[in-house]
Amino acid sequence: MGKSSFRNVLLGSTLLLSACGFTEEALWPSLTGEDPAGRGGRAAQAPARTGAAPATAQPAQAAAGRAQAMPAPTAQPPLGTTVFQPTGVTPGASTGTEVGRKVGDMREELRQSQGAISAHNAALQQIRAKVIQDSQRYHGTIAAVNARLQVGTTPGNPILVQQFNSAQTDLEKLHEDIDEMNKLAGEISGTSTKTTFLSESARSIRGISGAVDEDHRQLSTLEDETDRTVVLIDRLLKEVSTDVRRQTNYIAGEKANLNTVGASIKAGEIYGASLGQIADAARDRANPVAAGAARDPGGRRPLVVIRFDRTDVPYQQALYSAVSRVLERRPDAVFDLVAVAPATGGAAREAVNTNKSRRHAETVMRSLVEMGLPPGRVAVTTRTMANAKVNEVHLYLR
Repeated sequence: MGKSSFRNVLLGSTLLLSACGFTEEALWPSLTGEDPAGRGGRAAQAPARTGAAPATAQPAQAAAGRAQAMPAPTAQPPLGTTVFQPTGVTPGASTGTEVGRKVGDMREELRQSQGAISAHNAALQQIRAKVIQDSQRYHGTIAAVNARLQVGTTPGNPILVQQFNSAQTDLEKLHEDIDEMNKLAGEISGTSTKTTFLSESARSIRGISGAVDEDHRQLSTLEDETDRTVVLIDRLLKEVSTDVRRQTNYIAGEKANLNTVGASIKAGEIYGASLGQIADAARDRANPVAAGAARDPGGRRPLVVIRFDRTDVPYQQALYSAVSRVLERRPDAVFDLVAVAPATGGAAREAVNTNKSRRHAETVMRSLVEMGLPPGRVAVTTRTMANAKVNEVHLYLR
């Protein structure tokens, strides 16, 4: 009895050492799309596995023990739920002056911008409904596969292989839905630019001579409604951009998890979350600052300062060079992206500047993501500065 126990302990130690060695080599799973049916070489191993397990209750118990030890998979980030509906444009009577004519033209442009926002909102609600539908179908399929794997099954079970292929199709549809949402974000950005320009134009005509009191009264109403529209479309763009970033990051991780599900089907037993996801979770636990809120950048020297004093500022190369140099020295570096707006012109003007500055910061954020920086490594905040002359975006190392 003592010899048998010693052999069992020695065998268990050997298996544990083998598992650790595999984890170090396969920390980031390969997206090879290998057939989970395991054709070629796997069939010969199945009889040997069966003969090595005479106690029928042990495989199910081992699978349950592994499932309990595995970290819970990352939940899909929720979508925004806001409905963005403009309040409308107040009509005004013609005064017969040049200023009155300009106010009338701008009122029509504002009406068109609000119509575009309503169209964007309708498209967003449709995409959200499709994302929810495709997501529920995908998660239902994966849940069925994992439930069968947890109690044990044959390697390369054809039913599970079919469900795996269906899950791959559903995840691809979900990716296409997010692509549509990303395109919508581009259209919203265009409308936002036009509306912001309209807000600035409304203020510029106030100094034109030849206006009557009624012109200025209508102009004040137009300015207020334009500013509210700018804030509304800024909230719309922010919520859509946040959804795109979160869902894109989630889908990328889910593709790795789906690879692990394929390997589980091939082996006929559950593995749990992907090794990449486990590594990310361990890194987050080791570095809790990375998941926290951005600190006040006061006193820190920015890595990059981008001044948006004209259209099409060529900042991409300088941004890439600065971030790549930091990552070469600190691979786990985390950044703060701060949208800086001039604190001048009163509360209304300051709000418009803040909205414009944040849109610039979100554009820089998209550039960083396109360069390959994970969205979770960058936090976006806003602030005003009395000495700022134009809208700026500062990048800090946290």
